[in-house]
Amino acid sequence: MKRVLFIVNRKAGPDGKNNFPAQVNSVLDRRLFSWDIAHTRFQGHAVQLAADAAAAGVEIVAAVGGDGSVNEVARGILGTGAVLAVIPKGSGNGLSRALGIPRDIRSAIGVINRDQAGWIDAGYANDHLFLSNAGVGFDALVARLFTGSKGRGLFNYSRLVISALSRYESGHYHLLTGSGEADEQAFFVAAANGNQFGYGFKIAPDAKMDDGLLDICIMKPLRWWQLPAVSLLSLSGKLVGSRYAKQLRCRTLTLTRKEGLDWMQVDGDALPVENAEVHFRVVPRALRVLMPEPL
Repeated sequence: MKRVLFIVNRKAGPDGKNNFPAQVNSVLDRRLFSWDIAHTRFQGHAVQLAADAAAAGVEIVAAVGGDGSVNEVARGILGTGAVLAVIPKGSGNGLSRALGIPRDIRSAIGVINRDQAGWIDAGYANDHLFLSNAGVGFDALVARLFTGSKGRGLFNYSRLVISALSRYESGHYHLLTGSGEADEQAFFVAAANGNQFGYGFKIAPDAKMDDGLLDICIMKPLRWWQLPAVSLLSLSGKLVGSRYAKQLRCRTLTLTRKEGLDWMQVDGDALPVENAEVHFRVVPRALRVLMPEPL
């Protein structure tokens, strides 16, 4: 019988999780699994909870929350024998969407019953782990605003985007990869391991999480009146290749900006940038994750 620890971030997402134990009890196959629940008390707590579980031999550690919660749990179990499970209860849930994990909580728990794990790559931005994406520019600004906002969900996210868009100026970026370098004026530059930011907004629709490559989305300068067109293209998976965005694939990318770099976002969480430079890299097949179907 395998052990499962559910690490729950009660603050993640727009709705509560008070009935979560009852849902686990009714869905999880108790002939195959025993389970327990731990709740996070502060930012970063899930890292230690997950590491302690892996050290105790827990086979499956499940993150119940958004991309930030999943990131913390993954940091705790990387390099151990534990497998990651994802129960999407955050706002955007970009990673779970990219992996095809159902948003319905009971269906997501049901994925554990299948016990089907696959390997995914791990990205790093200045040695900060990301599983979904990381970037600089407008997405980092929105991440900072969203972190400081009390509201959650798509409505609040959209409100912050629209408010910030009217006063945001694009930057001049220098990109250095293993195969060359380029200068771009861009609204944001994002390194994608998964295919989207979340909410279904795809910045790298063809990204594969097990190919050992990062898909770099370079969003061209954008004005507020272009947002509806860009949003529709992103939701339909047609943003890359349009006149609004371009893409390159690489294993490493070093990024600087003429105006300076102070902040980046890593799986939706805002982090300060040291030395005004961001170095992205990918580690192939670094983490095992339970998923409905093979990648």
